[in-house]
Amino acid sequence: MIKNKTIALIAHDARKSDMIEWVIFNAKTLLNNQLICTGTTGGLIEKALKDYVGNGYVPNVTKMLSGPMGGDAQIAAMVVEGKIDLCVFLIDDLTANPHEADIQMLLRQCRLHNIPVACNRQSADLMLTSSLWGTKYEPSEPTYNKFKR
Repeated sequence: MIKNKTIALIAHDARKSDMIEWVIFNAKTLLNNQLICTGTTGGLIEKALKDYVGNGYVPNVTKMLSGPMGGDAQIAAMVVEGKIDLCVFLIDDLTANPHEADIQMLLRQCRLHNIPVACNRQSADLMLTSSLWGTKYEPSEPTYNKFKR
């Protein structure tokens, strides 16, 4: 089981209900990890986990700004700093987003820094349940790491 990781959770408006269903489905695993979310998504996830656990439980959720206000960029910066282990970003591919540049930047930084990023529930489930999380698995560095300082 994945634990003690920092997981970024982001969902566009049309995908927020999918994200909440996914979070509840995977709650037992997610509760063992630090969750970093964009603002609105984080508020919904926090409430869903509080309701799921009950007894006054406060989940380990850090909320950044809303995506259009810079939350995607804040999470991208965390990826660059090596502070994110997995990113689940449920994207609404049927609606134009005014902050498309931030979205693409976040996805690009995940690719550049070798951070697993899931854009749908099935890939998120497969990543979350991978047996590699509990091992000493060390991915090989991308060949463009020669550009790092």
